[in-house]
Amino acid sequence: MGRSKDSKGRWKTPRVAPGFGRGLVALLLAALLTTPAGVGCAVVEKDRRAVGLQAATSGYQSALRWGYYDTALGFLPPDQRKSGAIPEIFAELRVTGYDVAQPPIIQADDSATQIVVIDYLFEDAQVVKQLTDRQVWRWDDRMGTWWLHSGLPKFARGGTGRTTR
Repeated sequence: MGRSKDSKGRWKTPRVAPGFGRGLVALLLAALLTTPAGVGCAVVEKDRRAVGLQAATSGYQSALRWGYYDTALGFLPPDQRKSGAIPEIFAELRVTGYDVAQPPIIQADDSATQIVVIDYLFEDAQVVKQLTDRQVWRWDDRMGTWWLHSGLPKFARGGTGRTTR
């Protein structure tokens, strides 16, 4: 469909069926309004949770690695830390290594599992031990945070030096 000029030398706009332009605009507007905006929001929420999980696991790792056991205790859900007391075994404990064997994977039920290998020793014995810790993290919608539901690692004084939880 070529363009032509009118009697005054202006370009003529090609004619389309009456109402077609308004119908097209209405169709485009309806498509935009019904686009799954919820899908976009769900992706943003999923990303926000993934970033939150990364921050929680990283913060927990740092707290254990540098001996801030009271901070590590703060990653447990409130009902698991009612006493607020650090277990006595942590008094002489020093974490010497913390390696993530399996990064956290978020499941459909808003939980995530991470497996880490922790090297540790007790100041009075100076014997390096190792444990494999299977961490279970759960998302709390009400608080908007991740909690470590599997509890603090089970550090053992005796034994062969290698434990798995």
